Amino acid sequence: MTFQPESDMSPEAVSERVDAAITDNDVVLFMKGNRLMPQCGYSKRAIELIGQHVEEFETVDVLPALPEFRDALSDHSEWETIPQTYVDGEFVGGSDVLAELDERGELAAELGAE
Repeated sequence: MTFQPESDMSPEAVSERVDAAITDNDVVLFMKGNRLMPQCGYSKRAIELIGQHVEEFETVDVLPALPEFRDALSDHSEWETIPQTYVDGEFVGGSDVLAELDERGELAAELGAE
């Protein structure tokens, strides 16, 4: 049995938070946990990959309202998994996509670091 905390955030509040984070930040990562304490390996990997190229980026912890964040993010990306990265309001992908871009030498440009 998995512990699922009760969310104190309404779907509308989460949707507004997602919209604002995507609009107000050049680079935003929706992740499990936070930059100092990621709560899954994929989120940790995404932070490492982004951090190699840009110092300033926003992170949003989705764990306090995971189902609501999944629904709100799917409106933007149609992507089911977390983490999700957005650059200049556009969905880029999860940690797997970031890793592929990094391997091809394209991640810095995608993040606007060049």
